[in-house]
Amino acid sequence: MIFIVVLTILVIIVFAFNWKRKNNTKWKVPNTPFPTDWRIILNNNISYYSSLSDAEKKRFEYKVQEFLLNCKITGVKTRIHAIDKILVAASAVIPIFGFDHWRYHNLHEVFIYPTMFNENFETEGSDRRILGMVGNGYMEGIMILSQQALKLGFQNESDKKNTAIHEFVHLIDKTAGPIDGIPSALMEKQYAIPWIDLINKKLEEIYDGSSDINPYGGTNSAEFFSVASEYFFERPKLLKRKHPNLYTHLEKVFKQDMSTRNLRKNNAGIKRNSLCPCNSGNKYKKCCGSRGNN
Repeated sequence: MIFIVVLTILVIIVFAFNWKRKNNTKWKVPNTPFPTDWRIILNNNISYYSSLSDAEKKRFEYKVQEFLLNCKITGVKTRIHAIDKILVAASAVIPIFGFDHWRYHNLHEVFIYPTMFNENFETEGSDRRILGMVGNGYMEGIMILSQQALKLGFQNESDKKNTAIHEFVHLIDKTAGPIDGIPSALMEKQYAIPWIDLINKKLEEIYDGSSDINPYGGTNSAEFFSVASEYFFERPKLLKRKHPNLYTHLEKVFKQDMSTRNLRKNNAGIKRNSLCPCNSGNKYKKCCGSRGNN
């Protein structure tokens, strides 16, 4: 009897603590200029960012800064650098860029592991196969990503794979209920049934070996949605050509016509005589480059 009373009290205390933390968390918005070194990272590493207009780039930067103000990035057995934070934030922003007021209220921290890990979150051993995951239960509000996979996702943008975008799509899927491949938070109700029918058709194609979609998408409808989204954001023109109906549905879900974007990174980077990315109109060497921001 005493044990039950003590247990009940503990449950009430934990519930009250979590409720207080949730309700006392004030959403932070950027009130300082976007750091120039962050802009250079975006410019040199994120082809999606490079494809945007000047006005869209400003909005993308705002969303990246806003995300990092409200979500902690923590390294586990690895050091975190500015590029890691920017890649995580960009992965969060890309899928929801078509929604002006989107906020990840169901995420407060991203753990970065150096490489793959297992179900017990161990980074050593032969059973390490996980590159990323969205937490549940006591891990609610947490995402885990492999640092290696995070960087590879943006280094190789022709393989239709991006682990971080994959996990953020799962998180979006989770916003309105269970992770089931039906993004109710984004999808208008009239598209739900056609979307489910299309998923079933595409899963059959994967099972038959007649699809170029990552076979991992055949695991279930939730994984299919995330895998197809990776394809949509990495190789949109190819997706539109090979899977026009799937492309059209994803275009409606994310409210983005990715096929019109020129997804090509600025491989030349920011040189001393380039115009400064802060949009001052001056050369980089006489502007932010002279202040040690490179």
